[in-house]
Amino acid sequence: MNDFKLKMTLSILGGIVFSFIFILLTFALPIQQKEHVVIKKAKGKLEIISQSLQNR
Repeated sequence: MNDFKLKMTLSILGGIVFSFIFILLTFALPIQQKEHVVIKKAKGKLEIISQSLQNR
């Protein structure tokens, strides 16, 4: 087999393997990640008013 055909064959096989790895990763990784929301308690009068306006 000449050099050009060997390079083409290896590049095509490499592309197929590379694509197959990413296809497997899409099924293996979770779609959504849960985010932890931290709600801090208001300390001052202005913070209490601000939070009550944001929660409307």
